[in-house]
Amino acid sequence: MASEDDYTAEPFLPEDPEKATLTALRRAAAGCQGCPLYRDATQTVFGAGKATAHVMLVGEQPGDQEDRQGKPFVGPAGKLLDRALAEAGIDPDDTYVTNAVKHFKFTQAEPKKRRIHKAPSLREMTACAPWLAAELALVEPELIVVLGATAGKALLGSSFKVTQVRGTVLEEEIHGRPERLVPTVHPSSVLRADDREAAFQGLVSDLKVAARVLA
Repeated sequence: MASEDDYTAEPFLPEDPEKATLTALRRAAAGCQGCPLYRDATQTVFGAGKATAHVMLVGEQPGDQEDRQGKPFVGPAGKLLDRALAEAGIDPDDTYVTNAVKHFKFTQAEPKKRRIHKAPSLREMTACAPWLAAELALVEPELIVVLGATAGKALLGSSFKVTQVRGTVLEEEIHGRPERLVPTVHPSSVLRADDREAAFQGLVSDLKVAARVLA
């Protein structure tokens, strides 16, 4: 592509994404070349879960395991998230999980070395936004749980700071739809925390706010 200004997933969506099924969206997303991230990633990692889910969990981007398996939140952070959801009283089976960016962005010192996660740029998030908008239109969740700063910036703008609003209920227009959102940290940050148990309980506390909204 000539420049970052050209990045967009729009041409790769089905003709009428709001009338498509999640299966059709996932199939279309597999061929997305809306930004250069597809070149190095193994595959597109689309959202997963029921179209009738009451909660949509939005993270940043796939990690190493997600990129290899083609499913979101299947690595250590995903397992921790399932445990936190259950402890907070939210059935993981009643959630739809996805990411703001659908391809794994990473750095790698040399082939066969470990791939190191690299945060997507705002432009890359904007390019991928049509997929997230289409998922929201089909799932129509009662609540969006925003996992971490990057997901928050993708949904709420570049000034978003998760530390300022975590565990609160926000009401905002997202992709033309009124939505309720509860921001919290990304579960991967819990795994990196010095006091992992305290960080985990903080995540659970935020998710309990979400559970009360749904009650």
